[in-house]
Amino acid sequence: MGSNILVLSLRAAQLAMSVVVLGLSGYVASWYNNDMATASPGQINFLIFASLYSILSIVCLEVIPKFVPRASNPYVSLGVEFTNVVFWFAGFVSLAVFLSRLLFCRGSVCAAARADTAFGALLWILWTVTQVFLALDVFKSGFRRRGSSASGGSAAPGGAGAPYPNPSMKETMA
Repeated sequence: MGSNILVLSLRAAQLAMSVVVLGLSGYVASWYNNDMATASPGQINFLIFASLYSILSIVCLEVIPKFVPRASNPYVSLGVEFTNVVFWFAGFVSLAVFLSRLLFCRGSVCAAARADTAFGALLWILWTVTQVFLALDVFKSGFRRRGSSASGGSAAPGGAGAPYPNPSMKETMA
């Protein structure tokens, strides 16, 4: 998928920004829950979920293919990337709309919520970029089934690359 260094740097940025959004969202949610004595807005709670989902996604997208390659499926990875794109888009847009409808927005909590929106938008861009890289790689190379050889052989019984001889090619002794 693209250049390994580029993808790893994008993953590191995604991880760092997800932790930042988790912290900012947690701060805003804590302010609502403790100082305002009301439940935090759903938009903030959704960004907490999106941050946690992104952190787990990054771990799965980077650890599983490297340490358990047989359990890795490029289409599942593409789906995980796509859900992150959707979650971050929905999260930053909904928080931006929520903030635009407030009667007043001042202080450190409002600044944290605005920063949350900006980081959410950046994360949406980063996840979109990594999804495009993965999609190009998956659709260019195709899905290679387990047991297929590098030359495109089949892992089916009797096919090229099969672990046992082809029965149609056996020698007969007269």
